[in-house]
Amino acid sequence: MKHSTDRILVTHAGSLPRPDTLIAAWSAADSDIDPVLAASVTDIVNAQAKVGVDVVNDGELGKPMRSKSDLAAWGTYIFGRLGGFGPTPSGSAAPNRAVAGQPMRIVGERWEQRQFPQFYNEAAFVPTTASRPSCIGPITYTGQDALHRDLANLKAATTAAGVSEAFVTSIAVGSLEMFCRGQNLHYPNAEAFLEAIAQALAVEYRAIVEAGFVLQLDDPGLPDTWDMLDPHPSLEEYRRYAMLRVEALNQALRGIPEDRVRFHICWGSWHGPHVTDLPLRDIAEVMLRVKAQAYSVEAGNVRHEHEHKVWRDVKLPDGKILIPGVVSHATNVVEHSEVVADRILAYAKAVGRENVVAGTDCGLGGRVHPEIAWAKLRALAEGAKLATKQLWR
Repeated sequence: MKHSTDRILVTHAGSLPRPDTLIAAWSAADSDIDPVLAASVTDIVNAQAKVGVDVVNDGELGKPMRSKSDLAAWGTYIFGRLGGFGPTPSGSAAPNRAVAGQPMRIVGERWEQRQFPQFYNEAAFVPTTASRPSCIGPITYTGQDALHRDLANLKAATTAAGVSEAFVTSIAVGSLEMFCRGQNLHYPNAEAFLEAIAQALAVEYRAIVEAGFVLQLDDPGLPDTWDMLDPHPSLEEYRRYAMLRVEALNQALRGIPEDRVRFHICWGSWHGPHVTDLPLRDIAEVMLRVKAQAYSVEAGNVRHEHEHKVWRDVKLPDGKILIPGVVSHATNVVEHSEVVADRILAYAKAVGRENVVAGTDCGLGGRVHPEIAWAKLRALAEGAKLATKQLWR
């Protein structure tokens, strides 16, 4: 994986705006998606290279998105690639709040929703309330055709564009569990459930790396499930909970070189207060236990912009890379390039310029208007150039 050896490199968190033709193709039951998807991937790789993104991806275009706004496509795609999941049987759905006397579980109503009930009753984006699939049988990976299609499309597009490094996103083990709200109706316990998820996802992880791409693991669940557990855990209880998921993820990564893996966390992409987000300081050391070379974290969102200070006390291991999000998905305001540069410089000061790659807080596709998304990527590239001038004088 590339380090910023002579300039600050630029990447992003994954999702990019889908063209209308692709959204329409995903929405039409009888559409031949393959030619539309291949052409769209070619276009989006070229567009990334044009605005100055060094480490590109396919924009996650192979993950179905049937409307212009979709906060969950990064994760819901996986249920089309796994056997063993299906509609939750009537009467088996996880409650919005825990039942008195029952053990801790993932629930549908966040603690923040209880703190801001009027806002969330009126909000356009309400997190984690939609119905989720349940595990109703043995988990198997069945998505080989879709996966190989996506890898072939990206390979063709990056080869034609002369791009030397590209990444492909895949959901992490713990975040898949979060997506189905822990609804396991087949395996005897959480450990067996996580092991089965890990074995299935390992198929996707290995295929991405064997195709020559960097694997990005999307795991907002690592910090974000903190706000979804009821009864609410202590910090130490949550760290133990999170480590169990990290160990399952590392099991799925067995045999994959660390320098082919980057790990992305965030605190959810809905537009809300986020006052109950778990501080990065409280989860950073758990995050660093993931067998990856690079770690992508929110750094532009105003709830987390100050967290470059964490790295004064938490040592980034030798050879590792930080990918701070220096432009945010949480606002339509396009960051000024000097603001972007200042954010990059703060991280370079904390961990060393060669260990910083400039990124985004979260995927921009489906979260801000396409015109704004591309303007943010241009600001990101311009800010990286400004930071480079100061760091390599």
